[in-house]
Amino acid sequence: MNNFIFQNSTKVYFGQGCVKEYLACLTRQADTILLTYGGGSIKRNGVYDEIMDIFYKAGKQVVEFSGIMANPTYAKVQEGGPPGPGVRR
Repeated sequence: MNNFIFQNSTKVYFGQGCVKEYLACLTRQADTILLTYGGGSIKRNGVYDEIMDIFYKAGKQVVEFSGIMANPTYAKVQEGGPPGPGVRR
């Protein structure tokens, strides 16, 4: 076996209000957020509204990329990124 170093630092948020605290920490230095999700379950279960409310109150601009399938293809992932040089969308 080759020598290597593995470090797995994990922070876990528990309890009421933890989503707001986590998103504030995660997006502290960002003005624009790319929100990616699949089908409609995020909207049916209320998570979408909760997250959008948190971002709105924090003054964040949200860009949505929906319709992502489980285990997306490389091409699907590329659709969510900025176009490269010479690429038009």
